[in-house]
Amino acid sequence: MKRIQLFILLLLISNLAIAQDDLFGKEKSTINKGFIIGVNFHLDFPSADLANRFGNSIRVGPSIQYKTDKNYFVGIVWDLLNGGTIKEDSLLSNITDASGQVLNQAGQKIGLSVLERGYTTGLQFGKLFNVSKRNGDNGILWMNTIGFIQHKINIYNKDNAVPQLKSDYLKGYDRLSNGWYIEEYLGYAVFAKNELINFHVGVSCLLGFTQGRRDYLYDVMRPGNEKRTDVLMGVHVGWYIPIFRRENTEFSFE
Repeated sequence: MKRIQLFILLLLISNLAIAQDDLFGKEKSTINKGFIIGVNFHLDFPSADLANRFGNSIRVGPSIQYKTDKNYFVGIVWDLLNGGTIKEDSLLSNITDASGQVLNQAGQKIGLSVLERGYTTGLQFGKLFNVSKRNGDNGILWMNTIGFIQHKINIYNKDNAVPQLKSDYLKGYDRLSNGWYIEEYLGYAVFAKNELINFHVGVSCLLGFTQGRRDYLYDVMRPGNEKRTDVLMGVHVGWYIPIFRRENTEFSFE
């Protein structure tokens, strides 16, 4: 948390420095409007109930937004959620031998790929606070997202070698959970006037109100429908492809 707070402080200081330099500029800035196609990357650190199940994760996906000439944003976003650390100690405990290895139908030890998988999708709205007199499209970006999150433990049972993990039996282990979430993002956005350097970078915090969706978990022998509070905090960067409408009503790619 301290690292995130320090990042925000440095971000604000840099923005103030840019604003101070631009006070002496005489060129009148313009604010462009139009659609923005984005490619986003999150490095997330879990907290609350999510930290008891998973380790750090990444989210990658596209977005499309519309930016007004008042620097308001509205759009949609969709991200794939991926992680490689599973903290459920009891997972598969009922189908392992004394050494903790899973056996296939022939009684041979077999390795399984166990990963975190999921996605987030939502509606976005926010505003860019311009701090540059030279470019009306650059500044501090505050974005809010309301949407749907889903995550589960993905167990890859190659060739259905483990009969206890075939078909519907797999649902008794995957811990499928989903529900609504809200996310806050604070960062800095840059839109170049004549070059393909359009990006944003900042920090985000996602709060999910989710619930387990399995009626029964085989390894712990209980229902898996508990209500959860899932939190993801992390660093968010993205690349923009703006399609802005100029004053002559022609569209232009930046």
